[in-house]
Amino acid sequence: MSPPRKVSVHDIARAAKVSIGTVDRALNGRNTINPQTRDRVLRVVRKLGYKPNLAARLLVLGRARLSIGVCIPRPPEHYFRFWEEMRDGIVEEARRFESVGVSVLFRLAPRFGVGEFERVRDLLDHGVRAIIVAPGQACGLAPLIEEAETRRIPVLCVASDAPNTARSTVICVDPEINGRCAAELMAGFLPEKSKVAIVTGMLQVEDHLRKTKSFFEAFPRFCQGGEVVDVIENHEDEKEGYVKCVSLLRRFPSLNGIYVSMGMCHSVCQALERAGLSRKVRLITTDLYPKMVPYFERGIISASIHQRPRTQGRTAVHLAVDHIVNGLPLPRTHYLNPQIVLRSNLCLFPEVCPIKAGTSQNPTRPRASALDSLARRRHDYQEKCS
Repeated sequence: MSPPRKVSVHDIARAAKVSIGTVDRALNGRNTINPQTRDRVLRVVRKLGYKPNLAARLLVLGRARLSIGVCIPRPPEHYFRFWEEMRDGIVEEARRFESVGVSVLFRLAPRFGVGEFERVRDLLDHGVRAIIVAPGQACGLAPLIEEAETRRIPVLCVASDAPNTARSTVICVDPEINGRCAAELMAGFLPEKSKVAIVTGMLQVEDHLRKTKSFFEAFPRFCQGGEVVDVIENHEDEKEGYVKCVSLLRRFPSLNGIYVSMGMCHSVCQALERAGLSRKVRLITTDLYPKMVPYFERGIISASIHQRPRTQGRTAVHLAVDHIVNGLPLPRTHYLNPQIVLRSNLCLFPEVCPIKAGTSQNPTRPRASALDSLARRRHDYQEKCS
């Protein structure tokens, strides 16, 4: 049986009842085409499953290489792995297109919300064809995003949004759904009239603000008589977070729960444990990294909302390449479904076992026995399912 014939631009032109030139303009995203015609052609492209030759398309576009600029925070040297996971996802997806000229140019910010303007400016000056950015200071980036979009350089936000700018799209877990999921989980763990608090990073960050607001509004609906008594900003600093959490527990001795709306939860876990409240105060966290394993195992963390940073990174690169090369329109938003992490399914997440048993440990990593236990549970589950 002969393989199916590949769909050509001639097939698209016949199906859409347009000329080959019109198909070319639609695929290249040129302005010299009626928007309605372009949409019709792209619908036919998707319906027929047209797969262009990427290398040939890059030559047609006149670019030997297609460089995608990336500005995300530099992965910290301790246990928090969100940005490392996102970087790995970006690199993995870009590697799929490496043989046809796609490359990634990283300009890493020292911290979330710090030094982004200078790095995005540098990416624009280097002539990248798209920019992936985690906007910690959305207002400050607005002029550069406007410039990029004017130059037809799409800006794809990850992890957080820059909604009042000209950015092309955002790829993240919907922060409002994130906050509501956390509120519903918290209410399921607690009795009526419970008092809870929120620990977030920086309310100037769109993602942190929307998750905080969503939880704040949803918790009293899920928990009758429930109340959010305080919101703490730790500015993504563990020392500051620990001091503020200790103060919180002293000011509200009858506190029933804490929702950590960003990834750094270690300081909260430490404060609860040292105050002897780890079994009294329910803790809902965000994301997943190895140091959280012992806190799950000891019941200090009840659940976590995983924001899938690796998938965010891979999706951003895929959308950028599809847009530049194939002319596919970028969605205004691309929201991912959050994953709920519990002790019972913890062993299924590769993020918590980044090191092999028997290798040297540093103080910020969990005991090898905890990772060994998770690895064994994952192996047993996979054997059972095979």
